[in-house]
This record gives sequence, C-alpha cells and structure tokens, in this order.
Amino acid sequence: QVQLVESGGGLVQAGGSLRLSCVASGRSFNSYTMGWFRQPPGKEREFVAGISSSGGRTGYADSVKGRFTISRDNAKNTVYLQMNSLKPEDTAVYYCAARVGPLSYSKYDYWGQGTQVTVSS
Repeated sequence: QVQLVESGGGLVQAGGSLRLSCVASGRSFNSYTMGWFRQPPGKEREFVAGISSSGGRTGYADSVKGRFTISRDNAKNTVYLQMNSLKPEDTAVYYCAARVGPLSYSKYDYWGQGTQVTVSS
C-alpha cells in the first residue's frame, strides 16, 4: 500500500512553468512505477507521463513531449513533473499514480487526490 500526496499546482500564464511534486508514504517506493495523469474540465482523465521504478525508462503523451519532464528521487520518495511552455489546454487537475509492474500508459493501482493547474492565456 502507498499513499500519494501531490503539490505544486497553481495559476500560471501561458508560456510559464510549474513543477509538480508527489510524495509517497510507505515502504518500497523504489519498487513502484510512477505516473502523472490529468483531467481537464469536462473531459476524461488522461495519461501525461510515466517513469519506471529505477528511473531508467520514461514515457510521455504526445501532447506534452518536449515540454514536460518526469523524474524521481527514490531517496526522497518523490516523483516530479516539470512543466514548461505551458498552454491553456494544459489546464486540468493533475494526479500522481503508482503501480507495481513495468511502465504503463493506463493501468495504475494507487492515486493521489490531485492538484489543480490553471494556465491563463
């Protein structure tokens, strides 16, 4: 079992940057694949980025490639999402997620409560 708490959301102008953090409690953080998802207003939740347990593999949605970077610090039980060149369409609630198993674009077992990111034009 792992509990996830996100932080770092907020209001930013288009073209700006934000860094989201997700701290995991519980043991064996370094055995979990971690992911970030988002749910825009009125839309389904969608995959944003994922990182393997060691940090050696990452994956991104096409809509964020080249602008977002996922990373993790296993010593701090934390996964990050650096978001640059933000666009109004990046506005969403962002969720941190964890799974036991290899990198996945969809199937995660544990979820945080979400943090709001709003990008103004």
